[in-house]
Amino acid sequence: MESVQVVEFVARGTSRDVSRGIEQFAQRHGHVSAIVVPWEATATTLSMSVTLVRADGWAIEHTNLGTITLADLGNGSTAVAVTGEEPDHADRDRLAAVFNGFALQLQRHFQAGS
Repeated sequence: MESVQVVEFVARGTSRDVSRGIEQFAQRHGHVSAIVVPWEATATTLSMSVTLVRADGWAIEHTNLGTITLADLGNGSTAVAVTGEEPDHADRDRLAAVFNGFALQLQRHFQAGS
């Protein structure tokens, strides 16, 4: 899979605060899930996995769409980098469109000064 940088911006708040806000934003909009990846976190940087979850009865399919990397810049701000994965999936174009739309919504919602 190839990684593609989608957006980069600075958000207000610590990386932990921004990650909580992103998780809540994803839950409210319902298109994707965004969860913190605890084993990829340090005191100032953390990663979030963005997945599409599809349920069919008891079967649940998780498709990884990309990663959000948050780096605490101090002074109450966080650098946000959203990187998409080129999924090896039959619906690749649709999944990329869902992820890119989510990334742009995040930027509009969380970018400092907007």
